[in-house]
Formats: sequence, structure tokens, C-alpha cells
Amino acid sequence: MLDIANLHAFYGQSHVLHGVTLQVRPGEIVALLGRNGSGRSTTAKAIMGLVAATGSVRWRGQELMGQKTYEIAQLGLGYVPESRDVFPKLTVAQNLLLGQQTRAKPSRWSLEDMYALFPLLKQRQHTPAGVMSGGEQQMLTLCRTLMGDPDLILIDEPTEGLAPQMVALVGHYLQRLKACGVSVLLIEQKLTIAMAVSDRCAVMGHGRVVFEGTPDQLQHHAAVRKEWLEV
Repeated sequence: MLDIANLHAFYGQSHVLHGVTLQVRPGEIVALLGRNGSGRSTTAKAIMGLVAATGSVRWRGQELMGQKTYEIAQLGLGYVPESRDVFPKLTVAQNLLLGQQTRAKPSRWSLEDMYALFPLLKQRQHTPAGVMSGGEQQMLTLCRTLMGDPDLILIDEPTEGLAPQMVALVGHYLQRLKACGVSVLLIEQKLTIAMAVSDRCAVMGHGRVVFEGTPDQLQHHAAVRKEWLEV
């Protein structure tokens, strides 16, 4: 489905990714783990055409390198950045509607689906997004991306700064996506939720993938966790 090969990425003269190779298969959740600065967020940005990059990123056999971000999104990839970029003066409902795309096939998701997934959004549907809490804005950003009916979602640190109850809701959201056949590339620092929801884990260090395997394999690979994940 998504095949990344020998991906290099740059910020100006700074060489950040050094030959990343990774796959995400249909209906699969892959957790991309690593410490801050390891290259996880840059990998997502390179996939979406947001940073200068070389190598190959193929989506269902089609090369994405060189395409514009909106063109990549129209092919069925959704991106949820860590920054929670809501439109602050628009209401929750308006933010969600902006996520819709005009595509040939009917969308799997509606406003009511989003409200059923996160009932708090229904309560806040007429509230300007800018006055919501960080956790509420995270829910809104996740659901706005889903309204575009992507087949793969790249989610960057969805639980950052959230209370435990909200973290559990995000975990439920990810499992719901998988059940509906949506693939997920999850960038996450919290090992507990990443290991609980993912089918496979890839650990990054110094701009490279240094480990790839199942959550159970990572759990039993103490050396990898100690060197690349644990503080």
C-alpha cells in the first residue's frame, strides 16, 4: 500500500533522514517510535511532500515524490500534524465540513459519525474551535482529517499533552479506523498506547529505522528499547 525506500530528507543544508525504508500494509497500524529528533515527524512530512526529499515513496504503486501536498491528499492520504491546526474562528462543525473532499466514491464518514465517535464534539458543534482545550482540538483535528475519507492516515503525536481519559479515547479512535479498513502510520512517544494498538513497530534513531517488528518482539528486545527509546 505505502512503500518507502531509501528516503532522505533535508531542512536546508541539514540532512535529517538517512535512507528510511518502511511499509504500511492495507488495514494495518504501524507505530513509528523514537526519541525527539530521531526523524519520525520528518518522515511523515516527507511522505506528504512538505520537506525536500529524495528516494521513493510509492502509494499503491504510484510514485508520490515530486507531487504537491494537495495532490497527495487527493490520492487518499490524510495527515494529522502535531500542531493541531484548527481554524480558530470557525465552529467545530465548520472545521469538520472543511475536511470533506469531493471524491467519486461516497464517503465512509459523516458529521454524525464524528459526533458518535467523540460526543464532546457534538456538544461543542457551534463553539469556535479556538476556545477549545488542547484535547478537544486534538479530537477535532483527527475527525476533520477523517472527514476527507482517507485510506491511510499519518498521525503525529496524537496523545501529546492529553489527560489519560483522552488518551484512551484516541486509542479507541485508532482501533475504529482499523476496523473500517483505514491504515495508520502512528508517530507516538507513549509506548503503552503504541504497543497496544499497533500491528507492527518501527523504531527510528539518527534518521534511520533501527528496528522493525511486532510489539511483542519489541517488548522482548530490551537492548533496542534501552538504546533508542528509554530515557
